[in-house]
Amino acid sequence: MAKYVDGFVIPVPKKNRGVYKKMAQEAQKVWKRFGALDYKECVIDNIKPKFVKFTFPKMVKVKAGEEVWFSYIAYKSRTHRDEVNKKVMAYFDKKYGKKEMPMPFDMKRFAYAGFKVMVGA
Repeated sequence: MAKYVDGFVIPVPKKNRGVYKKMAQEAQKVWKRFGALDYKECVIDNIKPKFVKFTFPKMVKVKAGEEVWFSYIAYKSRTHRDEVNKKVMAYFDKKYGKKEMPMPFDMKRFAYAGFKVMVGA
């Protein structure tokens, strides 16, 4: 059972959807290979939920031509997350080198945090 989750909210230009999706598919395989319990990438569908004032698009200051993605990776614990991420980063450093890779979205408007699971089956 997952007791720790990394969560992401990312504004992705619609023209970069394919590039982002391909990057995410590779990432999913790598995170799962090194022990992540679950890995999901989701594109926004309900942009303006009823009764909600502060939406994900507002949070990331979505611009015309962008869509919001919500992603999460589940782990056994924060320690497990740190162990998995260390292996993942070593893998990507070896594969791509330590150079900064261009991202298909604006990193200045991407939101990320680690969360303890408080309620769940």
